[in-house]
Amino acid sequence: MLLENLKLFLRIADKGGIAAAGRELGLSPATTSERLAALEGHYGVRLFNRSTRAISLTEEGRDLLDGARRLVADSQVLEDRLKRGVDSIAGPIRLSAPLDLGRARLRAALDTFLDDHPDVTVDLHLSDGYADIAAAGFDLAIRYGDLKDSSLIVRKLADNARILCASPGYLDRYGAPEHPDDLAAHDCLLMRFGEDTDRFWPFRVDGTVRRYAVTGRRTANDGGLVRTWCLEGRGIARKSEWDIVGDLASGRLIPLLRDFEPPAVGLQVVFPKGRSHVRRVRALLEALQSEFRKG
Repeated sequence: MLLENLKLFLRIADKGGIAAAGRELGLSPATTSERLAALEGHYGVRLFNRSTRAISLTEEGRDLLDGARRLVADSQVLEDRLKRGVDSIAGPIRLSAPLDLGRARLRAALDTFLDDHPDVTVDLHLSDGYADIAAAGFDLAIRYGDLKDSSLIVRKLADNARILCASPGYLDRYGAPEHPDDLAAHDCLLMRFGEDTDRFWPFRVDGTVRRYAVTGRRTANDGGLVRTWCLEGRGIARKSEWDIVGDLASGRLIPLLRDFEPPAVGLQVVFPKGRSHVRRVRALLEALQSEFRKG
């Protein structure tokens, strides 16, 4: 309301009369006077000298005049910028994604998106740990598996299998496990997500998904480092298929225990309510869905 009263103050100063300013804004004389009195009460000063024949700015009114013009102009610029973000594909987007996926798959997709939309900027945050999406101010986040925060909107991008794998060199030295029980004799490469370490790997055995405790000498919160260790033959890893699809195709990594693999989980994009109404965010959401439909 303060901003609207400042606009009224400027109109009175420009028109040289309270009644004339009120008519131009569609306000009754009583309402115009009440709003001017409220503005003067807010600042604790009189803004106009009034007489039966004329109105003029007080010294305090003249001090306010330039500042009020700047405030109203700045508010209009801000309003226009925000509306452009809703009505056009322009403005900033904050995106969160897992490390490996961001480097291997999202980078090229974002480059294409930004080439297509030169008025958009993207701030990409890569992390394999937990992030409070709403509190951190992200417009979109890409996540694996089920979501803990039910207040977020979920859109599935693709199915995602977690594949047990090792390098040919590791398998030459230590052999390949033939059953999940055999993992107890292997050095497993463990991922840490926030404070939780992925020490229990699920497998489907006799039609039931069971979790097997695994151990290893290397643990990291960086999926890229776990992949590097695996490629170097340091142990067996459990990686998202999206992170190692190229390694599997080239033979740099060998899939293991596929007959015991549990059902795939979802790769999904999540966002706070209302963000998909912003055109730039909706455009990126659609671009991501299109990217992962390619397989």
